[in-house]
Amino acid sequence: MSSETAAPTSVSTHILDTSVGRPAEGVALTLSVRSGSDGAWTAHGASTTDADGRCKDLPALPDGTTHVRLDFAVEEYFVSSKAHQQAEEQQDAPRARDSGVFFPEVAITFAVAPGEHYHVPLLLNPFGYSVYRGS
Repeated sequence: MSSETAAPTSVSTHILDTSVGRPAEGVALTLSVRSGSDGAWTAHGASTTDADGRCKDLPALPDGTTHVRLDFAVEEYFVSSKAHQQAEEQQDAPRARDSGVFFPEVAITFAVAPGEHYHVPLLLNPFGYSVYRGS
């Protein structure tokens, strides 16, 4: 007989730049964890989005994790992304707005349960973002 072991709790994410309708490649992110709503955050992993805007290589979460925080460093993406710069050049509105990046980073915090997988997509544009629990 084989003994069953509980599946590890895991996280994956992807980013779609809705201003250009394409994946956001090259966005650095960090994954932090804590146990309990008043526990201290501990850095647990880091990655960068691939050409499909995905991070598939984040480590499984440690036992006892109750909350996860994903910190996306989006400023560099908006400043250096050629696809994003081309989209801005085709639109009049961004030139009429304040210069600079409105959201230099995006932090998403969510609760987790043991043995579950959490896919957290980020829909991103220069002046707003949205997240949800995906599948």
